[in-house]
Amino acid sequence: MTDDEMKAFGEYEKELRKAEKKVAGEIDPGARAVVVAVGILVAMLSIVLTHAGSATGLDVLTYSDTAVDERIKLPSRIFVYLLVIFGIGFSGLALITRRWVIAWIALAGCAVASVAGMLAVWTRNTAGVGDGLVRPSGPSVGLILGWVVVIFLTFHWARTVWDRTSYHLSIEDERRREAAQREAFGLSLQRPIAPGQPGSPSAERPSPDTGRDADADRDADSGRDD
Repeated sequence: MTDDEMKAFGEYEKELRKAEKKVAGEIDPGARAVVVAVGILVAMLSIVLTHAGSATGLDVLTYSDTAVDERIKLPSRIFVYLLVIFGIGFSGLALITRRWVIAWIALAGCAVASVAGMLAVWTRNTAGVGDGLVRPSGPSVGLILGWVVVIFLTFHWARTVWDRTSYHLSIEDERRREAAQREAFGLSLQRPIAPGQPGSPSAERPSPDTGRDADADRDADSGRDD
């Protein structure tokens, strides 16, 4: 192989590595992408529905006067913030870009939002979260729906990220095997061949003693014939 061919092969291998690295950093949710997209739409719907009393998710998000009248407290507000940022924002961004890192962020945020949703529902069923011991209005359909859908998104992002993590590990293991094989092949080319071994010049070239012995044998045969 000439130097130009070696250079072309090296450039081709470099481009192949770049393409492989790009593919390894992406996710392929497949049919799960449709399911996650439906979950994002349901999360958006839960924001416009009532969360507690007459306060909708938008009221909780902006902390309007309606939210104040319904005694919306910190756990509910944190849950709505996390739902909007991770359940809608990062989940939609992960579907659009197909980036593995963004899917990881969406998974972590949705997992935290699931816990925050549980606390938000608990505070709406617990007396004493408002002024005095007045029992607050219970959780409405928007809060329950948002909590369920964020748990749903957490499950599907976990499946997607786990599949991609297993793929990364298999690629790294294959690369290590290829590197070990290339190193062994390079060492075999650099290892000198000892004299007398097959493939060495001394093994292929007959020695002078061997030639003299053959001449002596021919002379002896000629004397016996005479």
